[in-house]
Amino acid sequence: MFKLTTPFRLLPDADKLGFRSSPAGIAKLATVRNIPEGDSYWEQYIVLFDSASDVFSLITPHDIRRALLDAPENIATLIRVVTSRLFNLISDHTFPASTNASVAAFASSFIQAGTGSSERSTTKEVLNCLRILQRVLPVVFEVEGEGSAFELEVLWKKEVAVEDAVEAASQTPQFVIEDDDDSDGEAKDSAAPVKPKERKQLPSLGERLFSSIIDLLFCCGFTLPTKIQVDHYKINYVIWEKGIGSTSDPGSTHAHDSNKTEVLRLLLVLLSRQIYVSPTALFSKPSLYTLHLVQKTPRRDVLTVLCSLLNTAMNSPLAIPTSLGGMAGKLPYNHLVFKGEDPRSILVGICLQVLSVLLDFQSGPARDKPAGNDEANPSAPTARTNAFRYFLMKLHRTQDFTFVLDGIVGILEQQMATMNNLLPGARKSIPYINETVIFFWKMVELNKKFRGFLLESDKAMDLVAYLLCYALEIKDKPHQHGLCRALSYIIQTLSAEPSFGVKLNKPVKAQLPAKWNSPGTAADFIVNAVYAIVATTSGTLNSLYPALVIALSNSAPYFKNLTVTASARLIQLFTSFSNPLFLLADEGHPRLLFFMLEIFNAAILHNLSENPNMIYGILSAHKTFEDLGTFTLSRGLREIRRVQLAKEEQARKADLKGKGPRDPGDDSQPHEEKAKLLRTESETALSRSEPAEVQENSPRQSQGQDPEISMVLPTSPTSETIPESTSTSEKARGKMRARRSHSLDTNGSLDRIAAAGVGRNGFVPTQEWVTSWQQGLPLDSVMLLISELLPKVQEMQASRHRTTSTSAIVEFLGTVNLEHVLPPPPPLTPRRFMWSDSSVVWLTSLIWGEIYVRGMTPLGIWNATNVRLFYVKHAPTHQRQLTETVSNVVGGLLGRANSDAARSRT
Repeated sequence: MFKLTTPFRLLPDADKLGFRSSPAGIAKLATVRNIPEGDSYWEQYIVLFDSASDVFSLITPHDIRRALLDAPENIATLIRVVTSRLFNLISDHTFPASTNASVAAFASSFIQAGTGSSERSTTKEVLNCLRILQRVLPVVFEVEGEGSAFELEVLWKKEVAVEDAVEAASQTPQFVIEDDDDSDGEAKDSAAPVKPKERKQLPSLGERLFSSIIDLLFCCGFTLPTKIQVDHYKINYVIWEKGIGSTSDPGSTHAHDSNKTEVLRLLLVLLSRQIYVSPTALFSKPSLYTLHLVQKTPRRDVLTVLCSLLNTAMNSPLAIPTSLGGMAGKLPYNHLVFKGEDPRSILVGICLQVLSVLLDFQSGPARDKPAGNDEANPSAPTARTNAFRYFLMKLHRTQDFTFVLDGIVGILEQQMATMNNLLPGARKSIPYINETVIFFWKMVELNKKFRGFLLESDKAMDLVAYLLCYALEIKDKPHQHGLCRALSYIIQTLSAEPSFGVKLNKPVKAQLPAKWNSPGTAADFIVNAVYAIVATTSGTLNSLYPALVIALSNSAPYFKNLTVTASARLIQLFTSFSNPLFLLADEGHPRLLFFMLEIFNAAILHNLSENPNMIYGILSAHKTFEDLGTFTLSRGLREIRRVQLAKEEQARKADLKGKGPRDPGDDSQPHEEKAKLLRTESETALSRSEPAEVQENSPRQSQGQDPEISMVLPTSPTSETIPESTSTSEKARGKMRARRSHSLDTNGSLDRIAAAGVGRNGFVPTQEWVTSWQQGLPLDSVMLLISELLPKVQEMQASRHRTTSTSAIVEFLGTVNLEHVLPPPPPLTPRRFMWSDSSVVWLTSLIWGEIYVRGMTPLGIWNATNVRLFYVKHAPTHQRQLTETVSNVVGGLLGRANSDAARSRT
């Protein structure tokens, strides 16, 4: 008799729905204790699922966490069963199944569902093993925080095997050779005297898992083409693509790219053990997983993996799209028509993520070692600390540097194309642009030769312009402020190189977004970009300001013929930083003023006659410079109070005007009033706005945000007192002493009361503090310039016609020579970005914050787990409309669990 239930068994989702609802499904994991390893229950974890989304929707973190609490031995068994199956499948002669066999197996399983006669697919089983581990391990990592006994017992406990003496003796030379090659330092143990019976330690499950992952990355028919298989050995350690270390391209398919992504995702999950450790314990509690990969992986495997990841990422701008969505990549709004990411794009992104994590890792014994007397690079990695950092540092061939630089520039050019479009949102942003920026920083940081090659190339200023344009694009997005900060440190790092300054007086050739482009040289562009970042963020990004202003200070000795616009904006920055409200608000703010004065000094002492526009700006703002020479706390407080009273009076008049009879002229031309307000806002944004409050120190940092306060300026002097300027003539010192007044306000108590309302986060400025930095401001050269040239310029202004006086004055300033007055130029001492423990922790949290957010969709790999390295802010859940209702109904057959609340980086 025909039963109605049979046709419904044709739906593969019926079994998946049963996995969620039946007692023999996921519920059994927590409700039945001590399920044996040989139980048929475990088989469904290997064969049931058809995609990664199946695994992540049908097994939730709550399911695993509940089992860890109620039946932890079952989670241990699940991990052992899945890894054991994975190890066996890799050596199985039927793996990997051919593409046709996989399709046939899927069709057979669809038609014969419920009959138990479906054809087996070893490729599907391997993928399911990888996916189950991706789902289970993050929840295991969060247990007991920094040191989980469960985790150590299951994944890192080594078993001991007893061997005959003859076997042990015959294997000894192989271990010695391998250990010597890999520098693992274990040769002495393996070469011990032969005994009647030798106890040998077998590799732990975690060690075997890493070996299997590396094998799968180079498995012919799974991640590499079958054509490169040698005899019956399906594992072939061949670099994935041509580039560094390889001149041939083995070829790849979407299926191979997808499989590579699955394997790399599990590798990334293993490396993510770091995010379940608090920032304070990041160095003292290193991840055993990452340590094993960077220190115990054979040299051959390290080089093959490193080159494969590098080449895949750097070849991405040259990739030829083969999918329908890719073919339409140049059409506007194509990303709204063709949903989903291309497998190639996903693979490139995860390659960059793994690279960033491995090249960033410095914890425990993986810390870099002191590198002698090199001030620019005080420490460096070794093959024993972190092999991936070490071998990236050792790259030296010109063709390799060209390959990497072209790849990075190509990705940034693609990103610029999405920004430089007449139709807003017409092209999709590059999904892995942030990872590219971080990888570039690591490349510049670790490889000194690459840094020199970059700055000698004709693409140096183009790349700097791309980075600054991207910073301008994301500066108004709070969740991107961490990356903005990274960009500012990259610019500071590059600006400290002498070859950077040489390139500043050449134009930027790159095609930049029209809204950020500016006439003039690269120096003009950098000045305008820094001004735009500072002036339009109104203090919300004040942790970026020091690095950006230091970059200008490093560059200033090379400034020549700055345009009127760039010169005016330097003066505007200086005026804003010298505003008493800004100066007295925070202990670190006077440093910005110090660096701005350094910019002017460098231009005056090195290229005075070649910067007439800047000199004219300095003379025009002479009163601001003069006032700094006699600045006191009392005067600063009086100025702040004067401005406040003026604002209150203006508001009072506006209020009275609003209540009184309306002037017919008020509404006659509203667009003119709006234009006036916008113009006033743009000109005085910094001076009118109070600096944003600095975040309090917290052991748990927000994703992509700034960490500890001490990291606001890693390169700043540790002392609050700004050092005296050097190479100042006696004549200059005499003039400065005549101008400065150190008289203290007699009513100090009133000053303290007033100052308490000016400082932020409990900071109260005092006259002693003001004196400590005010006397150290390098004003001498500027004041000498003003004293020598201002009378001559004023005389010219009085004698010439007003409409022609400015051009004549600028022409005159281009001919002046003050060598007899000014001190000799001091030697160049650029301020480099110096790494500290806090900056390393911050960058690690930034990298993993980016990875965490990327992993939220579509799988939510780390969602709903207790991350400790950074803080995850849960956004309020909004009730969605019809689209979500429909998707929930369609997805109901899969038994999807409740979705996690949306998350965003703070």
